[in-house]
Amino acid sequence: MDLTSSSGGGDPRQIEETKPLLGGDVPAPEGTKMGAVPCRRALLLCNGMRYKLLQEGDIQVCVIRHPRTFLSKILTSKFLRRWEPHHLTLADNSLASATPTGYMENSVSYSAIEDVQLLSWENAPKYCLQLTIPGGTVLLQAANSYLRDQWFHSLQWKKKIYKYKKVLSNPSRWEVVLKEIRTLVDMALTSPLQDDSINQAPLEIVSKLLSENTNLTTQEHENIIVAIAPLLENNHPPPDLCEFFCKHCRERPRSMVVIEVFTPVVQRILKHNMDFGKCPRLRLFTQEYILALNELNAGMEVVKKFIQSMHGPTGHCPHPRVLPNLVAVCLAAIYSCYEEFINSRDNSPSLKEIRNGCQQPCDRKPTLPLRLLHPSPDLVSQEATLSEARLKSVVVASSEIHVEVEPASTAKPALTASAGDDNEPNLIDCLMVSPACSTMSIELGPQADRTLGCYVEILKLLSDYDDWRPSLASLLQPIPFPKEALAHEKFTKELKYVIQRFAEDPRQEVHSCLLSVRAGKDGWFQLYSPGGVACDDDGELFASMILCLMLEYNIIDNNDTQLQIISTLESTGVGKRMYEQLCDRQRELKELQRKGGPTRLTLPSKSTDADLARLLSSGSFGNLENLSLAFTNVTSACAEHLIKLPSLKQLNLWSTQFGDAGLRLLSEHLTMLQVLNLCETPVTDAGLLALSSMKSLCSLNMNSTKLSADTYEDLKAKLPNLKEVDVRYTEAW
Repeated sequence: MDLTSSSGGGDPRQIEETKPLLGGDVPAPEGTKMGAVPCRRALLLCNGMRYKLLQEGDIQVCVIRHPRTFLSKILTSKFLRRWEPHHLTLADNSLASATPTGYMENSVSYSAIEDVQLLSWENAPKYCLQLTIPGGTVLLQAANSYLRDQWFHSLQWKKKIYKYKKVLSNPSRWEVVLKEIRTLVDMALTSPLQDDSINQAPLEIVSKLLSENTNLTTQEHENIIVAIAPLLENNHPPPDLCEFFCKHCRERPRSMVVIEVFTPVVQRILKHNMDFGKCPRLRLFTQEYILALNELNAGMEVVKKFIQSMHGPTGHCPHPRVLPNLVAVCLAAIYSCYEEFINSRDNSPSLKEIRNGCQQPCDRKPTLPLRLLHPSPDLVSQEATLSEARLKSVVVASSEIHVEVEPASTAKPALTASAGDDNEPNLIDCLMVSPACSTMSIELGPQADRTLGCYVEILKLLSDYDDWRPSLASLLQPIPFPKEALAHEKFTKELKYVIQRFAEDPRQEVHSCLLSVRAGKDGWFQLYSPGGVACDDDGELFASMILCLMLEYNIIDNNDTQLQIISTLESTGVGKRMYEQLCDRQRELKELQRKGGPTRLTLPSKSTDADLARLLSSGSFGNLENLSLAFTNVTSACAEHLIKLPSLKQLNLWSTQFGDAGLRLLSEHLTMLQVLNLCETPVTDAGLLALSSMKSLCSLNMNSTKLSADTYEDLKAKLPNLKEVDVRYTEAW
């Protein structure tokens, strides 16, 4: 058989990269006249193939010991029929077999591999690699051409990374080192291998290089950062590199590298990081980057523009991880401001002691309107027995309404009166707290003060976005700040803006987060109530947080008490404005119900059949055309309420427990239904066949259901108006 070059057919994989390492040019291999020419990286991407980096695999091995001048004859001899199967591992330093016997009794070091080439035969279906080693050749035979190429590129990568690790571990001239770093980065960017380690390996090499050489000049720092910047666009920096970046942010915050190079890196961290606990240095780097932005001439304006870029121009941020990551960075930064006080807190009073007067009493007087709110025993007993679920929020916008339902179990803890125990005060008790004390005297250093001001301002910016506010309120509901921060007057005064935004938000999921998470723990409600640790306005914020909500959700049934609450609200500007807004919402809701109710309705996730029943019985829904119950816990039992909606045309039951019994009931009564979404519901052919009587259906989603091909064909034949249908992940797909 004749040995021919696969490059003769124009295969671009037969040319090897020849860019130098620190030692200079690599000499041209001697095997080119035999048909295996080196592989040039610049042409590797021409075929568009991509491969996963191999770490181990099964392959046939043949080792030939020979002088190079006789290699051609040996390759064409019958000796090549003797192949050994081996499971090879591509370790960091060498190529080794899981069974070190025969040809692979000893591992083959990457430093001993002089060249890696592709081989092929015209008259025989063999797919081989030739590894040139001192005194011979190692031949690897794969099952097919793709697997052969995967081994080829993986071996090339392992060999080059091994060389770069050795070369860059002992740097001499930094201008040469910088050149090699650029070549390393270019190699990673143009590699046909697709694996996280392809970009991480060069970053780790540079990270180790920087950690072992701390005497670099500032300019050398910046040159290295710019050189590795392309790799950071799609990869998080390793921990040591984060430390290096942090140092640069602290020492040169006004450097253009911070804006031009670090900005996309931090943006990627905030968008894609899943857990700062696994890599706290990523959080520290993000924290130092934001502080560096704050050191620029424009200061907080630059930080504000950065936050705007993370949110995006639309009303809803498309990246769900941005907000929790930003909050995590803010909390860590604020915590660091009080570390000096936290470390010496052994003898410091608790917040409860502060509230109960361990400090010097202040001269603040309780506001007169709040004294009207002392409830009678009858009122307390009424509130303690409330058990019915309530509508959370009603946001009226034209003919569309979004309703959220609060289960009774959620409302009970806040309404249960505590009689004679030593627990934290509940909703009613908090209206009767006594005037408390001044906060502790805490003075922060200049740097800590700047850090605190920056990150509290960021929390304010986050609270200004409507779509972020519910999640932000939920994240801050457990009050994740040290007690020293809550006892610091400057901090609580600045944070008051955020709490005010939560209180003014019309959505119950937002302002309900002002209440404590669990019994025995203070909430924002307690901290900013008259006499609370953070209260500095004689109850104005407290009024806007609580009193208006008590009216809106009918917590207070006693008419005299309601009049007292109204009087209290109208005694402050904020309270008066909120009461007027409440009246406007109630008028709009009554007007909407008088006209037949809304046309669109969406229930929140985890709503139940009972929630839907209570909602539909609370007003008029004769105009309702579009109802979304997606991702709720409703079942077929709710069908008896759905069939009472005469105008219903669109029904979304995506990812609910609505089954066949409900479908049969809908098909008998809602014959005018046009759009039905049953995606990820437990319906089967037994229920889906009943839909054949709903002749008005024009859109039907049966994705991920137990639909069979026969039922699908039957529905298509019996539903003439059906234009849009989704049967993915079913038997009919």
